[in-house]
Order: sequence, then structure tokens, then C-alpha cells
Amino acid sequence: MKTMDYINKTLYTAIIAAFIMVGCNEQEFQDLDINPQAVNEIDLNFLFTRAELELSDGESNRFLSWRTYLLFDAMAIQHTASQGTAVAGDKYFHEFENADALFNFSYTTLRNVSEILKQTGPEGYDAGNKNNLRQATRIIKALLFQRLTDQYGNVPYFEAGQATAAEPILFPNYDPQSAIYPDLLRELDEATAALDANGLDEGFSGADIIYNGDISKWKKFGYSLMLRLAMRVSNVDQAMADTYVSKAIAGGVMQSNDDNARIPHDLGPSEWQNQNGLSRTVAPGDGGETTTLSKTLIDFLKGADPNSTADDDPRLMIISGGIAAWPTPDEWIPYPGGLDPLNQKGMPNGYDAAGLEEFEGFPVVEEETYSRANPLFFQDDEPFMLLNVAEVEFHLAEAAVRGIGGATDAQTHYEDGVRAAMQMYTMYDPSLVVTDAQVDNYLATYPYGSRDPEEMIGEQLWVSYFLNWMEGYNNYRRTEFPVLIPTNFPGNETGGTFPARVRYPQGEVAANPNFQNGSTQPDTYTTKVWWAGGN
Repeated sequence: MKTMDYINKTLYTAIIAAFIMVGCNEQEFQDLDINPQAVNEIDLNFLFTRAELELSDGESNRFLSWRTYLLFDAMAIQHTASQGTAVAGDKYFHEFENADALFNFSYTTLRNVSEILKQTGPEGYDAGNKNNLRQATRIIKALLFQRLTDQYGNVPYFEAGQATAAEPILFPNYDPQSAIYPDLLRELDEATAALDANGLDEGFSGADIIYNGDISKWKKFGYSLMLRLAMRVSNVDQAMADTYVSKAIAGGVMQSNDDNARIPHDLGPSEWQNQNGLSRTVAPGDGGETTTLSKTLIDFLKGADPNSTADDDPRLMIISGGIAAWPTPDEWIPYPGGLDPLNQKGMPNGYDAAGLEEFEGFPVVEEETYSRANPLFFQDDEPFMLLNVAEVEFHLAEAAVRGIGGATDAQTHYEDGVRAAMQMYTMYDPSLVVTDAQVDNYLATYPYGSRDPEEMIGEQLWVSYFLNWMEGYNNYRRTEFPVLIPTNFPGNETGGTFPARVRYPQGEVAANPNFQNGSTQPDTYTTKVWWAGGN
């Protein structure tokens, strides 16, 4: 494909550039006898492509996908489950690699992002030449910091990314989430408005693997991300939510699945490069991490009557690949009856092998007992979803119900969100089709308003975040829908309550002298972040 051809041609230069940029602070440049100004010769488009890939873990060693998305977020929101006794998201244990992954990964990416912004700013060597690259980078930066602050709470923000500045800041101060969010929303407002379809391109179209330089779609992405952030703060600052929901609607948010923001991947140029990190974590012969679906998710998808398929969610046999063995990447071997929707069964969260045997009444062989996530999601060249129109529609529906930002017509937004969420999976494989008739039947079976509208919206948001598990975890802590029963495995960190945040990395706690003064405290899994009612 066009975007992947561009990556394959430029990746090695980008890696060299990023190594110089990410790996060295100013003193290290001097120690290596390298002129820090040598980076002025690097094409910033290369750094931008790499930053986009890193949003999906496409240029790392799958560590973020493995430790954060799969072993914490997906299990915490009960999309998946594990009988493992040290799985942080399922058993609410502290596992330092799960805690470290997003923090360390994001600040590494942010150094490249900061360099692009520095060199396209008033004093940079590309000042005035790359407006769209600059504004798109500001949107990426906002997304990166939204993820960081949502998972951890207070983080270094205003002083972050300045390790190679003329006066380097190697130990940035922590900023409160209540100050970070207004600035992220301001950044999105300014950057999205400043995108210019008639402006100089300077290679942006070739570097951009999300939208291939389509400024109209970048604007929709920016305003849709603004909507996400505005709704995130709506429980603690409705005035801010009102302002930015209104701005997002006026600016123009995503309208269809064609507008979805996703990172494409490829099979090459070699292993570990350009490939989907989730796939590298799950596929046998690589990571091989089992993706057993949770009882909570399967029960929801099977509908009110588990003994009938008439009221099933049409995503049941899209999200589930069945009860099957997956011995090699090219073999998917269902057990007898394993593809029958009526036989789909999820693993209850919070149990080890002995607990599962007691729960089921028989010794459990996991792959012969429980449904697994569809292997079609986990090929190396599958895309990674950042934000989609279904999420946008559900936020608009909720805003309309709650009277936020002038949003109206909650039912239409809800129904459009359900349709978009059910029909977005063909991006993984053409066979994963949900027809309009199937959607219509589902909406007739479970009509909007038949239960509490906010609960129905929250439940549909929760399902729609399958595979985008980090955002599912972030949003669940705001809505608390669906009503999940927390696990209470012996020795857990929360006392059997849902984990409210992720603990900071051990290295940051030990090394940054500003940590104790500004971080979210106490540094536990039960301390709420600001937008969830914390400090």
C-alpha cells in the first residue's frame, strides 16, 4: 500500500534520527563528540511517520501492547480473562512492567514530537514551511498526554520533552491533571483550527500514514478527540465540557467509519518493524499470549436469553473466534461445537486454575472450555484503532442526554453509534460483516430508552472499545457502565475494588526529585484521578 511503501523506504533513516533524538540528552551529545545541531539536517517528516507508528506500538518490541493493553486494560474492563495468578488487570496485582510500560514508552515518543514542534516553531529551521505537519503533531501530542494523564493522574507536562533544549530540563515538574486537561483542550482547539488544506504540504501527505495528508479528516480527528476529552471532564467541570463539546460539534466531528483514525501496518520490511504490536503479543510462535474472552463480555453479547440466538448481539461471532486451538499462526482448529453461538462461553475474571475448577465443577482445559478472541484481529499487518465514529456518536448521545454543549437527538446518535460500532470490523477482514438488517433487528430487540439511556450508552461504548482497551479502561472509570463486579483474588492491591489508576514506574519514583511534590498521591491503585473525583 502507498503509506507502507513510504515507511519501508524511509524507516531506516527515521530510526537513526530517532536514536539520536531519543537516546541522548545534551550532555550525552557532548560526551559522544556529536554536534547537537546536526539534527537540523534530518527531515522532520521521518520523525512524524515514526511518531504515528508509535501510537500503535508499531515500532517497539510489543511491550506496551503486551503489558498495558492486554495484561492490564483488557482484563480490568473484563473483555478478556486469565487464570494466571500474576496478571495485573485480572487479579489487581502490581506488576512493575505493566506500570512502567505506558509512562516510559510515551515520554520516549514525546521527545521526537517535541523536536518536530521545536523545529517548526518560530525559531526552528523549518519555521513556516510545515504548518500541517506542526498542527497534526500537536494533535498527536494531545493524544499521548491524554493517555498518560488518564492512566496515572498528575504527570510531567509543561516541562516535559525539554531534555535537549538550550537549557535542558532533565527532571521536569509534575503538573496536576486539572491543569493539564484545559491546556490539552486549548491545544486541540488551536491546532485543529490552524490545519489548512490550501497550505504548503512539504511532504506531509507522504509522511502521514493515518490519513495520507487529508486535512478534512485530520480536522474531524482533532475535533473528535476534543469531544472525547471534553466528555472525560464532564463529571467534574461541566462548564469546560460545555465549551468544548460545543466547539467540537461546530468544528465538525467524524461522520462515518471512513473517518476513523487508525494506524496501518504491514508484514515488513522485517520482523518487528511496521507490525501491529497486539498481533505480535498474541499470535502463536511469537508472543502467544492467550486472549480468552471474559464471561462478562460473552454474557452481554449473548443477550437476555442465552438459550436463543434471536436476541444475540451480531458481534458475538465476530469478536469471538469460537472455542478453538491455535497451534500455529495459520491454524485455527475449533473443538466440536466450538463455532456454535449457543456454545460460546467466557471465563469468569479473578480465578486461578483451582478456582475455575471449583466454579465449573470440573478440571478446566482453557482452550477447550472458553471462547477466544477472533484470530483475524491478530495478523501482523492488521490496523490499530485510535478513535472512531462510534465513540463520537456515543459521546454525542450522552452529551444530549445530560444537556452538555448543545448536543441534541440522543436516540439518533445512539443508534448511529451502534450501527457504526457493529459495522467497523471489515477493516480487519472482509468476512466480518454485520448487515443493516442485523443492526435493525438488534435495535428493535433492545430499543433505546428501554432502560436508563446513560447506562445503555455506557454499555455500548464499553463494547466498542474492544481492541482499543486502554481507552476502554480510561472511559469506564468515568461512566462505570456496564456495572462490573470487581475481582477479589487473595493478596490483591485494591481490597477487591476496581483499580482507579496505574501506579508510577519505579525508576521515576526513585530518580525524579520532583516526584513527591507533584505526583498523584498516595501512589496506589485506589487513588482516583481528578476527572474521576480525585484531587
